[in-house]
Amino acid sequence: MLTEELFDNIDFSKQNVVFVDWIDPIKNESFESYARRISADFEKDAVLIGLSFGGMLAVEVSKIIPVKKIILIASAKTKNELPKHYRLAGMLKLNKIIPTSVLKTQNFITHWLFGVQTKSEKELMRNILKDTDPHFLSWAINAVVNWENILTPQNCIHIYGTKDHILPFKNVKTDFIIKKDGHFMTVNRSKEIECIIKEQCT
Repeated sequence: MLTEELFDNIDFSKQNVVFVDWIDPIKNESFESYARRISADFEKDAVLIGLSFGGMLAVEVSKIIPVKKIILIASAKTKNELPKHYRLAGMLKLNKIIPTSVLKTQNFITHWLFGVQTKSEKELMRNILKDTDPHFLSWAINAVVNWENILTPQNCIHIYGTKDHILPFKNVKTDFIIKKDGHFMTVNRSKEIECIIKEQCT
């Protein structure tokens, strides 16, 4: 559940890391069903590392197969850590009326939301948005705003930035705080994240 480009600055050479590719969601597929299908690619008793939406998926996968540990980065453990307006949008189906093309557009708003600042970060952001399948993006947003999980998984380590504008820090109970950074922390605070991951995986 790692987007490889977002982890390029982290040295995983001493860990046996497997990057799991996203699979195409089936029309109107539930988050639980998707997690069940993708979990077929996971080894049992592994450490799952999930970034953003990938972290929420890791939580769902942990309900299906036994895992050793979950490391969440800029993500949420339960629906209660999501902003209330996300859940309201899901109830009112507001996400259904936003064109996907708008969500794939890079501008100063997306830069602010993701905490993108440097030229190289903007270029990375541009490539990620360009490569993101519109159908998958629309499905994933719907899965987030309608997420119903209330169970905090066992052996869960949460890494979070105080300047996260997508999932505000005030809503999250975290184990490791990355000060003055947000959703792009695996890129611009990679060494701090790397140290935490290595510590948790030993």
